[in-house]
Amino acid sequence: MKTDLQKILSITGEPGLFTYVSQARNGMIAESMLTGRRSVFGPHAKVSSLSDISIYTEDGETPLKDVLLKMKEILGDSDAPDSKSDSKVLKEFFGKALPGYDEDRFYPSHMKKVVSWYNVLKKYASLDFEDGNAGEQQDAGDAVEEK
Repeated sequence: MKTDLQKILSITGEPGLFTYVSQARNGMIAESMLTGRRSVFGPHAKVSSLSDISIYTEDGETPLKDVLLKMKEILGDSDAPDSKSDSKVLKEFFGKALPGYDEDRFYPSHMKKVVSWYNVLKKYASLDFEDGNAGEQQDAGDAVEEK
């Protein structure tokens, strides 16, 4: 089954990734990909849909989906480097996966998030993504770019 990145969420202060379930009276319901537990997140939760995230490059920005696909191409069936890996390992990996990433705005802390997300998607979802705006649009907050 293909993964819809619009429904895969990163929530500030919460570990892992979440899948959007539905709108609730006081926010939204999302299910943790790691635990399978559903939670209600209020209107003040900082929620980002993975489809809205881009990585800074020297030429502008590259959508996270494209970065994940390039990582898959490089890694094959292997996992991405561990998110606790040394900064040098992560920088070397992203040098291959995203040549020309903006070293002044794409920090090792961001790299750790991306490899962690990749490994979670690989284990609990699929790295085969839906194209375009398939499915229902849902408001998961403002478009967020890695800062």
